[in-house]
Amino acid sequence: MMIGVDTETRPETRIIPGRDDALIIVDVQNDFLPGGALAIDNGDAVIAPLNRLAKLDFGCVVATQDWHPANHLSFHAQGGAWPAHCIRGSAGAAFADALDTGPITHIIRKGVRADRDSYSGFFDNSGQFSTGLDGLLHALGIRRVLIGGLALDYCVAATARDAARLGFTTLVIEDACRAVDSGNRQIHAQLSSETIMLISSPDIIGA
Repeated sequence: MMIGVDTETRPETRIIPGRDDALIIVDVQNDFLPGGALAIDNGDAVIAPLNRLAKLDFGCVVATQDWHPANHLSFHAQGGAWPAHCIRGSAGAAFADALDTGPITHIIRKGVRADRDSYSGFFDNSGQFSTGLDGLLHALGIRRVLIGGLALDYCVAATARDAARLGFTTLVIEDACRAVDSGNRQIHAQLSSETIMLISSPDIIGA
């Protein structure tokens, strides 16, 4: 069960998406859903709010996608922390069938090199190699990003931190996220202390 957002982190007024806003949908892929290779509890619960939000008047809707080679360093077989997942071209790497991909305007693939992992939608974990998302958003005149997806305590958090560091007003849509460690509230406190606003989809007009 999701615990309510601390009222101190909520916006004072409801949010009206506009053309200088981007919705970033993080890694809503089959391998992260129930039954997948790296399943997140209730991961499929993020799909309905994200589908509603994607239909709103955002300047762009970006979906990130783990797209790993079979010998990726993050996999157990290579001494990594995770089971093999989201191998490029596989059914597990595909977006969830229930995710409405029609409103998605851009797809950013990450973790594409065997020797580098990329939790964030912006950079690899070293921060040295860009996915191109920063340049894309700036080229489109985006000033604020709203982020949801999987998983809150890994790829969503990393994407939000990079967005804030790059100067975007950054909001994480809490009810459109699920975490690997669903019982750990530390990530919520960490994000809200890092100039990242935690909101819920009802805070967004039209959602």
